[in-house]
Amino acid sequence: MADNIFDIELSADGQTYRGWVNPSDKLTSKGIPVSFHVVLNDTSFGYVSYTNAEWVVNEQRSPTMVREIGKQIEEHYNKVALCAVRF
Repeated sequence: MADNIFDIELSADGQTYRGWVNPSDKLTSKGIPVSFHVVLNDTSFGYVSYTNAEWVVNEQRSPTMVREIGKQIEEHYNKVALCAVRF
C-alpha cells in the first residue's frame, strides 16, 4: 500500500513535526483503513486509529497531537473521496 502513504505536518508545543502516514491494508466496513502508522520527524509516533468516536494511539502520546493527526487523516480522506467521509 506504499502508494497510499501521505505526508502530514503539524505544530505542537512550539515545535513543527513533519512526517508521513501509512494506512493499513485492513479496512473497516466503511472501506477506511483500521489504523495508520504515523512517523513524525523520523520517529515512529505509533499506530493511530479511530475507536469509540475518538482518535487513539498505541503509544503514550499527547492527546492534542493525536487529535490533530486524526483531523489531518480525516481531511486527507475527505479530499481523496471528494465528499465527507465519516470515520
